Amino acid sequence: MKIILRKDVATLGDAGEVVTVKNGYANNYLIPQGYAIRATEGTLKALETEKKQQARKIEQRRKDARELSAKIEQMTLNISAKSGESGKLFGTVTSGDIAKALKAQGVEIDRRKIQLEAPIKALGKYEAEAKIYMDITAKLNIVVEAEGAEAVETVEAAEAAEASEAPEAGE
Repeated sequence: MKIILRKDVATLGDAGEVVTVKNGYANNYLIPQGYAIRATEGTLKALETEKKQQARKIEQRRKDARELSAKIEQMTLNISAKSGESGKLFGTVTSGDIAKALKAQGVEIDRRKIQLEAPIKALGKYEAEAKIYMDITAKLNIVVEAEGAEAVETVEAAEAAEASEAPEAGE
């Protein structure tokens, strides 16, 4: 008997495939359990139209994902965080923080889809990658800034102090 699989069956195939099995296996197990339906002319035509619709939906999602990826790659995310005088953060910037910064700019991406190369623990510029859809990814440009103007002045003062100490040590 020819059947159309509605779910993946390890020994037969994937959902949407047309396979031939023995009548008893189809009538007593696959069809009652919801794993398959009988392959008639009507169901085969419905399967073809469903596959075409799925292909169109997937292509539309891929197109939208490419547009979103291009939009994200042009953005620079500015994240402010509390930091010490040396520019080291009190804590880390997480993928959740990055997702919030993206949402503030009108782009919503799940935090679990954002991958950091290493934890962000200091002020500066960083890159991360966000998986948009299937194999489409976007590169995120992140700038971690000190929270408040006083913190920026403190970091600049610390950098100036380090720069002025460096020539003295060489003399």
